[in-house]
Amino acid sequence: MTAAAGSGQRPARPRQSLIVPAGLLAFLVITWLSLSDQFGIGFDLGAIIEDITNGGRILITESDSAAQRGLLVPNWAFLPRTVDPMLETFKMAVVASVVGCTVALPVAFTVSRVTAPNGVVLFLGRTVLSVVRAIPDLLYALMFVAAVGIGPLAGIVALVFFNIGVVAKLLSETVDGVDPGPIEAARAGGGNRTQTVRWAVLPQVLPNYVAYSLYTFELNIRASTVIGIVGAGGIGNLLFTQYRFFNWSNVSIVVVTLFVFVLLIELISIWLRRRLV
Repeated sequence: MTAAAGSGQRPARPRQSLIVPAGLLAFLVITWLSLSDQFGIGFDLGAIIEDITNGGRILITESDSAAQRGLLVPNWAFLPRTVDPMLETFKMAVVASVVGCTVALPVAFTVSRVTAPNGVVLFLGRTVLSVVRAIPDLLYALMFVAAVGIGPLAGIVALVFFNIGVVAKLLSETVDGVDPGPIEAARAGGGNRTQTVRWAVLPQVLPNYVAYSLYTFELNIRASTVIGIVGAGGIGNLLFTQYRFFNWSNVSIVVVTLFVFVLLIELISIWLRRRLV
């Protein structure tokens, strides 16, 4: 029994930490500076309320001319023109997923602490992979459009780099958390590094790898739309063309086509991942 308990006195109340109030104050200050005119973006709620009705013309304008209709008045006659660009986007996503995820598999084993040959390879591999992930897919598309010209090839190469960065990162983290028992057994049986990875590590991470590949394929459908805006082919090119001419009813059809297609791909992908993982 302590002296404080023996004397019947209450123990001293612990001092309240100032971390939470200080963090909240710092958050409020940073938010205020970000919204201010002098240091931030110049956020003006009054201007937003005043100009919010300007979008009404884009949304609900009705006209006998399809080129003058709003987004909420879709031009269904334009729907057949979205089929070929949407198929091109799908083909781009398929090719980029196959190539990118295939390359990402061995890369992931070189940037994992469990399977990397040595510390130098691990450091260099992670550094290069960080650079690959740091560059946005849109910038990749711009570079490859300049290098190989306008068309789906530039989009495919841009998506390949995007896929390598995503899948290799996710898979390497999965490899880091595998059960070490099969690895120790393979090494004890005289297996070299390649044999250990093939028979002790790959079977453990293969379901996750397939799931990551399917997830990346979903991302490719969305990303190919964005990179198509800069000339990398696909439905994004058609979308940007209609946007430049303010054909909002045609833009609406492209958006609807994208939504339905992406939703179907995502539902199929979710169904497959639930049976693999």
